Amino acid sequence: MDVNPADTLPFIRRLHERIRDAVIAACEGQAVEDLATIAHDEEGDTIYAVDLVSEQLLIEAVTSELATETVVVLVAEGIEGGQIVLPAGAEASAATLRIIVDPIDGTRGLMYQKRPAWILTGVARERGPETALADIELAVMTEIPLVKQHQSDMLWAIRGEGAHAERYDRIRKQTQPLTLRPSTATSIGHGFAQVSRFFPGARADLAAIDDAICRHALGPIQPGKAQCFEDQYICSGGQLYEVIIGHDRFVADLRPLMEPLLAKRGIQLGICCHPYDLCTELIAREMGVIVCSPDGKPLDALLDVDADVAWVAYANAAIRAQIEPALHQALQDAGVSL
Repeated sequence: MDVNPADTLPFIRRLHERIRDAVIAACEGQAVEDLATIAHDEEGDTIYAVDLVSEQLLIEAVTSELATETVVVLVAEGIEGGQIVLPAGAEASAATLRIIVDPIDGTRGLMYQKRPAWILTGVARERGPETALADIELAVMTEIPLVKQHQSDMLWAIRGEGAHAERYDRIRKQTQPLTLRPSTATSIGHGFAQVSRFFPGARADLAAIDDAICRHALGPIQPGKAQCFEDQYICSGGQLYEVIIGHDRFVADLRPLMEPLLAKRGIQLGICCHPYDLCTELIAREMGVIVCSPDGKPLDALLDVDADVAWVAYANAAIRAQIEPALHQALQDAGVSL
């Protein structure tokens, strides 16, 4: 049966709630050292013990609820081969939906109870291996809070219909509407803006690019003053949330662009952002946030688990006008090709 991606919203929301509650329970009941144990290493990322809590639940839920109505290609980190066709035994050629999921985006911060993580899901009509981020028609992201945190946000968007959000109170077991309001500031001055540099490898280069952007946009540093600020949130979904909610004005994840530069030094590129990390960027765009590749073009990554994706988010057109020329000049000066 042909299923409209938007019609899966109730199921996706229930699934996210189940995963959120299961992961919170695991975090409450296990020591940090246990949650941070490496379960297995995959080519594109490392799977930790806390990740396993959500993966089996994901497959079971899709099989028992959604795959009884239609054939689904489920793409997710942690699934052997990166994807599975459900129900079992069905052919991919019969699928009507491709669902891409990151069951826990921000594992590292969550397992050490430093920052919340996010469950990310994008739903597209199945177009085979060529199905891409631009084909996603429904996106849902749900916060997995820290144990000491009693509130959890859920955001969702249907393409062309805007974005919505609610905040769940774990103590009262109640939800209330949440207003999403990206920043309307026209400058990154005295706001949060950053180039991502989470892991060893190209951090010095990325920091130099970040500084060059700030100099171009804000001028020379004044003694005793902070022109703007940064937040290295190790979670692509979380970074997008910070822009959507109005906390951050500019984020750039340029790691894939660093590979040629590192190769000249005999250094391997480490982990990068993948399509499942960005599968909810529709929510940001529905709120007017500009999400694109560093060259300014729309994101076109295929819905798989392998592609390395560079991306930029500008809170609004004025921020883009201020920062994009500075970004391009900084990349050119650093010898980095777009």
